[in-house]
Amino acid sequence: MPDVSIVGCDNYSEETVKAAYDELFASLDALSWVKSGMTVGIKANLVTFKHPEAAATVHPTLLAELTRRLIALGARVIIGDSPGGAYSVKALSMVYSFTGMQEAEAAGAVLNRNVETREAECIDGMVLRRFPYTAWLDEVDAIIGFSKLKTHGMMGMSGAVKNMFGVIPGVIKPEFHYRFPNQTDFANMLIDLNEHFKPRLYIMDAVVGMEGNGPTAGKPKKIGALMASFSPYKLDAAAAEIIGLDGKSVLTVKAAAERGLSPESAKELSLYGEISPYRVPDFELLPTKSVDNLGEFLIVNKFIQANLVAVPKVKASECISCGKCEDMCPAHAITLRAKTLHAITLRTKTLTGGHKTPHFDRKRCIRCFCCQEFCPKGALKVKRPLLARLFTKV
Repeated sequence: MPDVSIVGCDNYSEETVKAAYDELFASLDALSWVKSGMTVGIKANLVTFKHPEAAATVHPTLLAELTRRLIALGARVIIGDSPGGAYSVKALSMVYSFTGMQEAEAAGAVLNRNVETREAECIDGMVLRRFPYTAWLDEVDAIIGFSKLKTHGMMGMSGAVKNMFGVIPGVIKPEFHYRFPNQTDFANMLIDLNEHFKPRLYIMDAVVGMEGNGPTAGKPKKIGALMASFSPYKLDAAAAEIIGLDGKSVLTVKAAAERGLSPESAKELSLYGEISPYRVPDFELLPTKSVDNLGEFLIVNKFIQANLVAVPKVKASECISCGKCEDMCPAHAITLRAKTLHAITLRTKTLTGGHKTPHFDRKRCIRCFCCQEFCPKGALKVKRPLLARLFTKV
């Protein structure tokens, strides 16, 4: 049995998707565990109000075809997620509408609208002990994690492991960033979630991924693959190789390797299919490379260290002063302030000095990139200081 299966899926047409699933599932015997009468929950990446063409969410045709196959095996199917922001029936309905989930619903899936939350104990967690989760997961007998291959400001890559953060209710997500400001701890928290819920299968939409300012405001990038594994860590290791990242650059992959859950490198995996046909050498990555080894040859104080890592910065010409970044910031490090100039020209309109843009308190900022992830206009970008770029290549 291969660790990861990678098959070609050149587009989202029904015919192409069916052929890709045929090969993908046959290579892993992926649905052999599905029994008639069971309820299967698909935890899909439906992170925000984006149309499928934006490549921020799992494509609805993939979810619709998976739904049909599960129903054919006698299962009931529920699709759900908890996007950032308010976890309400209205917000979920809007996300389902934007992301095209009507197609999956027409195929027979139930779109979750249960917005209750419950508390769980994570006795074996490395960093996570108790946490709130979305109650709809208690209605299912098994979970399939369905992720989208994208860049991510904090983790380097958003894939199978990161997708399970969607079990945390949206309004509580910023609190988790504040609880786990250290990136390694945050990665281990994500692993703890996966180990607690133990999805039976992980699938990744790498037909069209997202490069650049991901995971919500980047650019679609064709990759042409559909991937699956019983291990989220191995799936992410293979996906990282496709977009030009090594295991050390993806903190969830690195942390999983340190916990003995997966090799750090895709070269150590048993694969069905090959990575090389889908490797994207010019995939635009976010500048998250670590400079931890700088201390080996240079004594630096905390102030300098704080200025050697990537930070969110605003592109004023794209900011609409909506205040969402200020509301979402778990560290309360952002305030909207008016420019002192009498007039600022933004594209085709001129705004007075009352136009407000985010101001960052860098001492408070925990570099969780919630502001960048959920900016509705993609005006917040991940930037690395010049000094950091001098010491590292990425």
